[in-house]
Amino acid sequence: MKHFILAGLVAGAMALPAQAADYTIMAPAAPGGGWDQTARSMQTALQDEGISPSVQVTNVPGAGGTIGLAQFVNQSKGNPNALIVGGYVMVGAILTNASPVTLDAVTPIARLTGEYEAIVVPAASPIKTMQDLVAQLKADPGSVSWGGGSAGGTDHIAVGLIAKASGVDPTKINYIAFSGGGEALAAILGNQVTAGISGYGEFESQVAAGELRVLAVSSDERLEGIDAPTLKEAGVDVAVQNWRMVAAAPGLSDDQVAAITADIEKMAKSKTWQDILKTKGWQDTFLAGADFKAQLAKDIESTAGILKEIGLVK
Repeated sequence: MKHFILAGLVAGAMALPAQAADYTIMAPAAPGGGWDQTARSMQTALQDEGISPSVQVTNVPGAGGTIGLAQFVNQSKGNPNALIVGGYVMVGAILTNASPVTLDAVTPIARLTGEYEAIVVPAASPIKTMQDLVAQLKADPGSVSWGGGSAGGTDHIAVGLIAKASGVDPTKINYIAFSGGGEALAAILGNQVTAGISGYGEFESQVAAGELRVLAVSSDERLEGIDAPTLKEAGVDVAVQNWRMVAAAPGLSDDQVAAITADIEKMAKSKTWQDILKTKGWQDTFLAGADFKAQLAKDIESTAGILKEIGLVK
């Protein structure tokens, strides 16, 4: 009888699924920002959907995510339970900060979300369309002041690409970097800059209130609920997405990478995650595996090119 019980226990143990991983997710930024919100949204979805029994989030801010990235690479090698969130801003920060640790040092898993840029002017501005703004930019690049986020970030890169696509020398752009969205918004509403550029969410309430006018958005196709053309529709061949991603530690086996990818794919398709995207106003631009690696390499190459043209990277 004992033998039967023991055999049954052994067979039962063999039939059990592999133990779900406890993850630690690093947000290489201060609490409250986009990367932190992404990490904590992942924490909620992974736990609520039963994909991971325990998920911890840590914050390591500084230098556009490069301080956290270096710490993650140095401390997490070979650890299949360690994840880091990042995004397009980190691509530029690595280049502008000449970071010795790059995204080549981590294991990319997936692009999770995207946010598109919006170019806005005050409602009373004489500039009515993107074509009007481009015409002024071509006539006198310095006369168009652009208010946006940090130097070398997505906003700055987008302005450089708009200039280049319009036949204007990107080194001639008059870009004014603000440390926070609130400061940039105040400058735009106060007519201290010609135009503003940021993720659409930063301007949404002022657009709804009739205080700002959207000239164009940086998506490939028109965005639902936003009465504005794409840059391409407006004659400027530019599409930019401020995407956010999750990566794993260096030094993992193929099986470990596959297991992490499966967990993240399950999370991305879950009702909890989809509900979070709607609440946050994030676009679902999920891309995993080889496709994401190829897109990442393309973005790194194009970003390096435009940052050199703007003069931020030698």
